[in-house]
Amino acid sequence: MSTKPKLHYPNGRGRMESVRWVLAAAGVEFDEEFLETKEQLQKLQDGNHLLFQQVPMVEIDGMKLVQTRSILHYIADKHHLFGKDLKERTLIDMYVEGTLDLLELLIMHPFLKPDDQQKEVVNMAQKAIIRYFPVFEKVLREHGQRFLVGNQLSLADIILLQTILALEEKIPNVLSAFPHLQEFTVKISNIPTIKKFLEPGSKRKPPPDDIYVRTVYNIFMP
Repeated sequence: MSTKPKLHYPNGRGRMESVRWVLAAAGVEFDEEFLETKEQLQKLQDGNHLLFQQVPMVEIDGMKLVQTRSILHYIADKHHLFGKDLKERTLIDMYVEGTLDLLELLIMHPFLKPDDQQKEVVNMAQKAIIRYFPVFEKVLREHGQRFLVGNQLSLADIILLQTILALEEKIPNVLSAFPHLQEFTVKISNIPTIKKFLEPGSKRKPPPDDIYVRTVYNIFMP
């Protein structure tokens, strides 16, 4: 019996949430060991479990993987979510990198000062609507397929859906001008493994709250 992947990170979204999404989309069950104290992080660091002394870290297939993008690539490639050839993999990588730039704004948002948070929501909306979503709307319109790359689910679809849903929590009408992305969101959300992950009781994490923010500060701040 193979060992489940184990995820090491605080009990919240952050940079680990994309890893949870990809594992769930691949139908892979996983365990989590939540970091709650600075001492837990120090123990991982002292045990040489963190290559660059930081999390996310995922134990999988006898390895301790760090760096979010490397973790995502490994899981996606292993579970046939990373294209069928070099051209498709490059397109997937390019789309994912762009989407992660937008997602990073969401990850950092709860750590801003309260007065800056609403300003940043406006900034995120502008960047999504002007810079990022037109790209994917055009891809879907011209590609004429259900997925961003090729004719099967990929890492690019998963990370884009994650980002769209997280943005919609703050900006409910963010897709109002993008009919193809609206259709994409519905279709990808209804893929059985993803639909299960979106249901209550899954390992998908809720939007960050004050408890999560305080926990992260307590663990990572000097």
